[in-house]
Amino acid sequence: MLKMDRLFIRKDEIIMNQRLIDLHVHSTKSDGTLTPQEVVCAASTAGLSAIALTDHDTVSGVADAAGTAAALGIELVPGIEFSTEYALSGSSEGKEVHIVGLFIDPDNPLLLEKTNEFRECRNGRNAKMVAALQKEGFSITMDELIAANPDSIITRANIARFLYETGQVKSVQKVFEKYIGDGCRCFIGRFKVSPLEAVELIHAAGGVAILAHPLLYHLKPAALQQLIDTLKQARLDGIEAVYSTHSAADEQYVKNLAGKNGLLISGGSDFHGENKPSIRLGSGHGNLRVPYEILADLRKRHEALTRKV
Repeated sequence: MLKMDRLFIRKDEIIMNQRLIDLHVHSTKSDGTLTPQEVVCAASTAGLSAIALTDHDTVSGVADAAGTAAALGIELVPGIEFSTEYALSGSSEGKEVHIVGLFIDPDNPLLLEKTNEFRECRNGRNAKMVAALQKEGFSITMDELIAANPDSIITRANIARFLYETGQVKSVQKVFEKYIGDGCRCFIGRFKVSPLEAVELIHAAGGVAILAHPLLYHLKPAALQQLIDTLKQARLDGIEAVYSTHSAADEQYVKNLAGKNGLLISGGSDFHGENKPSIRLGSGHGNLRVPYEILADLRKRHEALTRKV
């Protein structure tokens, strides 16, 4: 006979499942349009219990967000999102794959060393893209970009928005489609680590490593499984199953993948503010719901990893 407590959901479990979170959020420290403090305020307005600040290749916004999060009672998970280059089997071309790190130590020396290298590489890349755009007849300089984006890391999104806001193009999307998108005539590539290296770096910084938005890579099931198998060699912890562009069927498919591979699930909107205006913090395109229990499970993994160190 079942025990009576198995027949009912405990009250604290109900409360946990009603609390919503967002574990994939960007600020002006990478390619978002809200400062880290403003992101936290927006999370409070949206009724979220917790967020992870996962700016691209940097943890510089975590300290800025921490005070506001404490004041507003928002749980802040220090995070990062690495852009990596994955070597496709049987192909000479690489695939950009993103790895999210959660519960990162933002003061980890190795992490800071690597992210400083990324920043220097990005600065050189930006200067080359600006020079290429100037040759196309656009009025843009690095000084103008920096002035328009104070205390921000300049990315392609900032370049595109500058051209749009100065009336030189009809839309941000057009800048990417015609000029600075991958393979376009003003595009400049940049240094990227491998997905395996990103997972290892996240673990070295005390974090939990998540394969971000796996369906955006448009890999066939066998190729996606191969990517997961590769990442499991470095002890990948989880996969992002709850995501803004996922249908119910997509979400279930990725959850099944997680179960099959012994991975935890994560979830987030991939919020960028006005750079992705259709995606709202915490709710994505309107239907996203990431329950707190996902964060609780990820924290248990983080604590287990920390005890092993």
